[in-house]
Amino acid sequence: MVSGACHTYTRDMPQPDLAHLAKDLSRIHDAVITGGSPPEQPRALVKRSWDRMLRLGLDPAGGNHRIVAAEADVQSRRHRSKLRLIVEEMKSVLLQAPEAATFILVVTDADGVILWRDGAAAARRQADGLGFVEGAHWSESIVGTNAIGTALAEEAPVQLFSAEHFESAQHPWYCSAVPVHDPNDGRLLGVVDISGPALTLHPTVQSLVTTAVRLAEARLMIHQQERLSSLRTRMSTVLRGSRSPALVVDDDGWVAYQQGVQARDRIEVPAPDRTILIPGAGLCLPERIAGGWLLQPASGDGGRQVAVVLRQSVQPAVVEIDSNGEPLTVPLTPRRAQILAAITSAGPTGVSASELSLKLYGDADHLVTVRAEVSRLRRSIGALIATQPYRWAEGVTARLE
Repeated sequence: MVSGACHTYTRDMPQPDLAHLAKDLSRIHDAVITGGSPPEQPRALVKRSWDRMLRLGLDPAGGNHRIVAAEADVQSRRHRSKLRLIVEEMKSVLLQAPEAATFILVVTDADGVILWRDGAAAARRQADGLGFVEGAHWSESIVGTNAIGTALAEEAPVQLFSAEHFESAQHPWYCSAVPVHDPNDGRLLGVVDISGPALTLHPTVQSLVTTAVRLAEARLMIHQQERLSSLRTRMSTVLRGSRSPALVVDDDGWVAYQQGVQARDRIEVPAPDRTILIPGAGLCLPERIAGGWLLQPASGDGGRQVAVVLRQSVQPAVVEIDSNGEPLTVPLTPRRAQILAAITSAGPTGVSASELSLKLYGDADHLVTVRAEVSRLRRSIGALIATQPYRWAEGVTARLE
């Protein structure tokens, strides 16, 4: 069956006739793009993407304007990207594979901007002519259906072959892309892609990329734990003997060390001259240190009570957080307002994940969803919510209005 042929390869399946498959896909592409009746429908994923391209008015003949970032912007994006920590490891793994003689490896950020490109010289020269270069924006809205842009749009691994690409200029290519997520918070970091001449596609390519991404995510987890451990060791020595509440976090807000405060996992990312509310310490002023931030009470009044008001009568609902007479107002989605209302109503005893699932969904089967929702909520309002069970943290008084 044409529509699923290049989506279901495994190591144990024989290599299909790629030239024949490319011709069949070309007939399907031409019919759909011109509004005709295709001999067979494209894969569902491809059809969804083509529909998006047609709504955007992109040119399948390849007349779409390319956007290439300036070198300074590329360097800035590389510096900000966590993928810089593991890109050389991915190159060493993927470019040593037997199939690497014909393909290129591409790593993009979450915007689809190509930050790194390496691989076979012949494929790189062909890619240059396509605008498939470092700094190029390779999102769907710029270059049409392609594995990188479509993986970002679908938030899933994507492999495209020949005429499954929207632009005809990309038909001589295959591409296999897998999104990379931060293993610590699930944030999308970018995409790893392997691309090469269509008729050189090997059945193992997609699994090769997937394996490399999983290894990369594991390495990112190790990198973070090593950084937190180093920061914890250094700052626990610096703060030894001090009785003042203090919190030490890395550049992303992950807690490395705490003293007399209630933060557990992560707080909002600190910024200079911007106070952050920490239960047990009140409003804290971030101080830049090597590898992260030190947060201590801004006015020496650590331990001040934090008053929280959940206002459900306004649209959208908001939570007002007051530690020093200047409330911070945070808008809430309806689901987050429901969660805070349930936690507030439960009082000091709190509410378990299964009880919260029952309140929100009518059953106790949505534990994973509930935990993810509360985790995102804690990131948006700070560590004011304690866990196991879910309740307002010590030093926080809350009421509903």
